[in-house]
Amino acid sequence: MARSLSSLWLKAFKRASRVQQTQSRKLIKSLLPKVAKVVKPRASSRVGVGPKRTRPVLRGQMVSAPSAKTVKPARLAADGAGSWKKSYFSWPSGAVTGGRRMLYALYLPAGAGDAPLPLVVMLHGCQQTADDFAASTRMNALADRKGFAVLYPQQSVGADRHRCWHWYKRLTQKGQGDVSLIAAMVAQVQSKHGLDPSRTYLAGLSAGAGLAALLALNHPDQFAALGLHSAPVFGTADSAMGGYGAMQHGSAAHEAAAQTRVTAKPSLALKTGLPVMLIHGSSDTVVRRVNLHQLTQQFRLINAGAITRVIPERKQYSARVGGSSPRHAWQSTTYYAGRKPQVVSCEITGLGHAWSGGDSNVPFSAREGPNASLMLWRFFTRHRQLSA
Repeated sequence: MARSLSSLWLKAFKRASRVQQTQSRKLIKSLLPKVAKVVKPRASSRVGVGPKRTRPVLRGQMVSAPSAKTVKPARLAADGAGSWKKSYFSWPSGAVTGGRRMLYALYLPAGAGDAPLPLVVMLHGCQQTADDFAASTRMNALADRKGFAVLYPQQSVGADRHRCWHWYKRLTQKGQGDVSLIAAMVAQVQSKHGLDPSRTYLAGLSAGAGLAALLALNHPDQFAALGLHSAPVFGTADSAMGGYGAMQHGSAAHEAAAQTRVTAKPSLALKTGLPVMLIHGSSDTVVRRVNLHQLTQQFRLINAGAITRVIPERKQYSARVGGSSPRHAWQSTTYYAGRKPQVVSCEITGLGHAWSGGDSNVPFSAREGPNASLMLWRFFTRHRQLSA
């Protein structure tokens, strides 16, 4: 393609850095040393592989936190007192998969009893690893306090040089590739560790959120609830360039048409709906907030049969400046299924492309709240997969 997607990410990064001020300065400091060491790669004919000239690329959606070298392994000990183990998941013998396997990290909280634990599956963004995402979200420490396991699938550089999930590809939207691989991984981990299949939840940031939406839509019986942070609208792209267009402008078609494109299969008849919490920063110039508004409409359509209150509940939360827990102002829009929140849309004022309330020492993670990890967990606990 004339201009690589990675170069477009770089332009989005430059725009975001002017808005995100303090956070962007930390990001630039962490990126600059890498630029000096990088050797110019050979040009590739594969769409979305990367630029012909090596530059710092955005991470998460196609942006996220730094590579594994940036986050020291010692950080994870501080993020949780439980068990942190890495393993490879491989397809069963005889499966037509091209011999793919995927690394994952599993966190089991300290002091877990005999009762089956809930599981939260976390999908990272581009150029991010399981270690990065665990450190930036502080999800392991929360798992210790609340008592749940956390699974972090990790995209390989062999599948994508920037560790991006290919949420924008048609095959992925149809439930193939990473979608089917991770779905099988989750089932195996649940069985091996005796986790509660009725309380399996799925969350992601940016590109990881884009894949999480497709994973939940293609396997609605496997996940009790979904959490998407800084996510792109789904069903509107079928190429890397189209993915970038969605990040910047949302759906080129009406969001209902894009939603139908992904959920038209009979297996995706979501009889009881798919509970979802959407979190997005108002100052996100990488995945712009039009995506939040269109995703809200898409999930309203998906959950039309479950929503019992046509008029949503809207709440405003004030900012908190200074102190140990600073917080942006934010607003929420909630559609209920009976007494349970079914679709929750949260827009955080002034937040850029970053995990809200995370570890600010990791790029694309903001110290200022609200605490996205805690918000998602509280939402998840309201839901259970009845068919599991």
